[in-house]
Amino acid sequence: MRVIGITGGVGAGKSAVLAYIKEKYNCRILLADEAAHLVKEPGQPCYEKLVKLLSREILNGDGSINKQKMAEKIFASEDILSKVNRIIHPAVKELILNTIEEERKRNLYDFFFLEAALLIEDGYLEIVDEMWYIYAREEVRRQRLRTTRNYSDEKIDAIMGSQLKEEEFRKYCNVVIDNSDTLTDAYRQIDEKLGEYLWQK
Repeated sequence: MRVIGITGGVGAGKSAVLAYIKEKYNCRILLADEAAHLVKEPGQPCYEKLVKLLSREILNGDGSINKQKMAEKIFASEDILSKVNRIIHPAVKELILNTIEEERKRNLYDFFFLEAALLIEDGYLEIVDEMWYIYAREEVRRQRLRTTRNYSDEKIDAIMGSQLKEEEFRKYCNVVIDNSDTLTDAYRQIDEKLGEYLWQK
């Protein structure tokens, strides 16, 4: 089972690429955002620590963590944000490592895809077999974010400014999928790459 990290800037189309891969290939896909949600559930590693740090005010009636209330507490303070990250990031990494290990043992899939915007920054290079950069030209990404997410230019500037630059992504990624044009073109590039791996097996 080949473990492939999927990363790229906002608006590059990572979700569309993964939807195609999920439909066409024998694979397991794990989104880091999903993993971060799982570790915050009652009984999971981060739950008690987060409640202790942020108080019971962040809880819903059923005892689960209310994302909105938690976000309000976090973004009110840089110090709290860094403490929360120190709780969540190691737990997410452990969950991801355990999931990959379980799937290796089960040996049911040809590929395991791990998707996160911060795969490179958060030190996942040593966890995956290779990293894929989903690329799209900046003007294309901006247009997508305006039309599909209704983002303002200021919001787009802020998000893009906080992410890695194109040359950094390219430096750390083994494969570049250019998703600037049609999805059909991106699918062709994916099929060529994954087909090559399946042929080698």
